[in-house]
Amino acid sequence: MIPIYRLSDLEPSQILNRDIQEEEQVSQAVEQVIASVRQRGDRALLDYTRQFDGVSLENLQVTVREIDAAFDKLDPVLLETLEQAAENIRRFHQSQLRQDLMLTPQPGVVLGQRYTPIEKAGVCVPRTPTAFPSTILMNVIPAKLAGVKKLILVTPPEKDGSINPAALAAARIAGADQIFKVGGAQAVAALAYGTETIPAVDKIVGPGGIFVATAKRKVFGRVGIDMIAGPSEILVLADSASNPAWVAADLLSQAEHDVLASPVLVTDSLDLAQAVQAQIEYQLETLPRWEVAQKSVEINGKILLCRNMEEAVDAVNRIAPEHLELCVEEPFAVLGAIQNAGSIFLGRYTPEALGDYFAGPNHTLPTSGTARFSSPLGVDDFLKKSQTIYYTQQALENVTGGVAAFAREEGLEAHARSVEARRKQEEPV
Repeated sequence: MIPIYRLSDLEPSQILNRDIQEEEQVSQAVEQVIASVRQRGDRALLDYTRQFDGVSLENLQVTVREIDAAFDKLDPVLLETLEQAAENIRRFHQSQLRQDLMLTPQPGVVLGQRYTPIEKAGVCVPRTPTAFPSTILMNVIPAKLAGVKKLILVTPPEKDGSINPAALAAARIAGADQIFKVGGAQAVAALAYGTETIPAVDKIVGPGGIFVATAKRKVFGRVGIDMIAGPSEILVLADSASNPAWVAADLLSQAEHDVLASPVLVTDSLDLAQAVQAQIEYQLETLPRWEVAQKSVEINGKILLCRNMEEAVDAVNRIAPEHLELCVEEPFAVLGAIQNAGSIFLGRYTPEALGDYFAGPNHTLPTSGTARFSSPLGVDDFLKKSQTIYYTQQALENVTGGVAAFAREEGLEAHARSVEARRKQEEPV
């Protein structure tokens, strides 16, 4: 049963435990996988696929024929929904596109900033329990909108060596350039260093378990990464008028992901807290993934009872949740007080699942309290910024003395001389 706590009785460290340490055994295993992929390339990937996924493959790359067949297998309603979801995601992220800027703060000086896309990016899609088409849409579409020329998608195969047809359809709809049947730390290593068939990329994005997260951490620096994602989280901020059945359903929507997921209710109503507690037990009885969800609720779930809504909002900002639902009468009035959250769902008719699949904003979000300083995945994650500086001869002359003095203050004589060397030569007498 999900426990109820009075917020005032908890120490800050007890509000939500996210102290998930990287296990030494995992770290060592991932290092071995990365080293093997660097040395043995495709052969290592095929061996690991046989070992970890129980599948013997001859080829890693998904063929055009396989993708065509996936479309033939799909229910027309699901295909239409995928296409509509892709359009919603594309429309939302299109608004994030940047424009180069140029300014002239004084005569003879032109300063600017330009945006250029990352050339090659890789997207990791876990199989939990199957390759999620929603994750593919959310990660591939912003990359292609940014102008990424080569988008590589990696995901582990099913036991029969196939990839979920909906995932393949989503990959084509989103614009993935190549798809490979490989997952885990070995997929991250392949994207970072390249193999005979999988090209090395410049940035790796996408979710994954502890092995993928550890591998991303270890290859960072050789390639860019989006974030180190932890277990899924949902925080529902609800008032006394909220429907307890709806709140419970929303908490369970994340609890079924993983036993490490964190479903949290924050409320100022004891009646609601107790009703949600009972509803969770009732709804678990018919949930297909009830064992996973129940462990998540019992181990990481919490109901935090606050004195009032002001204290509840303060708790939300301290927790900085991945997903935040504002199930209150006036959600837009509360929104202004929210400082730390990945994605915010406003009102009683906006369940978190709507954002997972269809609405348009990204569902790749900061977890483990990192919403205090990081943001959802978007077009910016696939763009680089370059600064530009231009001075005319006269503009440089106007500041040479000051810049040279600044350089000498830091003990860098050559810097000073490089500026002074361009001074106008005195006219001969």
